[in-house]
Amino acid sequence: MCPMPSAESTPASVREPDSVWPTREDAVAAAGSELIGGPLGRRALLGTSWWTPVRVIALVAIGMFALGLVQKAPCYNGAWFFGASSQYTHACYSDIPHLYQGRGFVDDLVPYFDKLPGDMEYLEYPVLTGVFMEVASWLTTGSGSIQHQEQWYWMVNAGMLMVCAVVIAVCVTRTHARRPWDGLLVALAPAFALTATINWDLLAVALTSAAVLMWSRMRPVAFGVLLGLATAAKLYPFLILGPLLVLCWRAGRWREFGKALGGAAVAWLVVNLPVMLFAFDGWSKFYTFSQERGVDFGSFWLILVHNTDNPPSTETVNTLATLLMLLCCGAIAALTLIAPRRPRFAQLAFLIIAAFILTNKVYSPQYVLWLVPLAVLARPKWRDFLIWQACEVAYFLGIWMYLAYTTSGDAHKGLPTDGYHWAIGVHLLGTLFLCVMVVRDILMPDRDPVRQTGDDDPSGGVLDGARDVFVLGPAARTGQHSAHFEGPLVRWGAGRQTGGSLSANE
Repeated sequence: MCPMPSAESTPASVREPDSVWPTREDAVAAAGSELIGGPLGRRALLGTSWWTPVRVIALVAIGMFALGLVQKAPCYNGAWFFGASSQYTHACYSDIPHLYQGRGFVDDLVPYFDKLPGDMEYLEYPVLTGVFMEVASWLTTGSGSIQHQEQWYWMVNAGMLMVCAVVIAVCVTRTHARRPWDGLLVALAPAFALTATINWDLLAVALTSAAVLMWSRMRPVAFGVLLGLATAAKLYPFLILGPLLVLCWRAGRWREFGKALGGAAVAWLVVNLPVMLFAFDGWSKFYTFSQERGVDFGSFWLILVHNTDNPPSTETVNTLATLLMLLCCGAIAALTLIAPRRPRFAQLAFLIIAAFILTNKVYSPQYVLWLVPLAVLARPKWRDFLIWQACEVAYFLGIWMYLAYTTSGDAHKGLPTDGYHWAIGVHLLGTLFLCVMVVRDILMPDRDPVRQTGDDDPSGGVLDGARDVFVLGPAARTGQHSAHFEGPLVRWGAGRQTGGSLSANE
């Protein structure tokens, strides 16, 4: 006869299978629900309708994406093509139509293999993003004026990116099985809709979101393959492997991490190796361009450069930014090993990408897309998420108004330099605010919205409910508690005798 599982060895999701409804758990969500009839009642018939959370959130994501397309209408109808500053005053700029001609797609040049006639010798994007751009050019009509072709190219890309947006929303919805409605935060995020078609970042975000879903389903190889593909589309996703390494170290899950790392390496090589072998100069352009690029929009480095008589060189900024990022990595690793309860995977994934954004020498407005799905999984609290989104929308408007100011000549339409610095500060403070809230949840797990409802680490896959084998500091002692929490005592860590880490309500 098999022994009955104990509370310490049974994942919380098994003990409490009921879904978490935001209107019952979150005051802001409950207040917002008044627009559609109010919070869910106790007698609501759940699971009896075609309108499942996944379908509802997918449709909402499509609707918000469509609103984002409407917001770009002034540019589509002329601002991209006539007048330097009008695309900024309407806040509807996009790289996509400009690069159709600027990167040789209109002339059927092959990315990475053919040199470009302009100031950029080769396409400066990672290989999988280049493939995405090339496929869109194949679907673009080659007839008509250049304006007509660029409009078609943007529209084709918008359709492909909309698929990515739906994939992101669905993956977030399905990652936390008991919290499907958290995906609504992704679908409704205003900064998500505003920046979705500025560039091609949604491809990497969709692959990363799918990778996180696979990890939550205990499929480390699939996770690795998808993360490797995401890294082949954008550099940032590989950073997630760092906190995952430390989490697997704490839980002793080396085999699963090895599978994930191997899958990522193989997938990345499959995409990159052919181009590396036959067009190395074109392939390496992304990496050399990132290294040689000077301090640019959105970073605190830009404020420093604008307010000093002897600004640091690009090489110095590269070195300092790398050192700051390494310090953040070390701090996140230490936090992982000394936390009273093992942090959730999504929490650390958010923190590492946020650290990269905060220390980087450039912050393009679409980079917010990198954080949106991870922020929802890390801190599914409507108030905090909306505060952060308000800061990002303020920055979105600030950068375009600043560019309008710098391109409008003596008219000076828009936001002057000092005003733009304030917009950067709002973005930095908003991101730091969300980071602080996530760190607080890690140090005081009783305040974590996900763990308050009985889960351990629903995005953690093999880490969900696993016992610790390596812990440092006070977390290694028995009976640690997060303190300053009024409610039932939560016990995590069965002590050195058992190495347990799962919580159990006493």
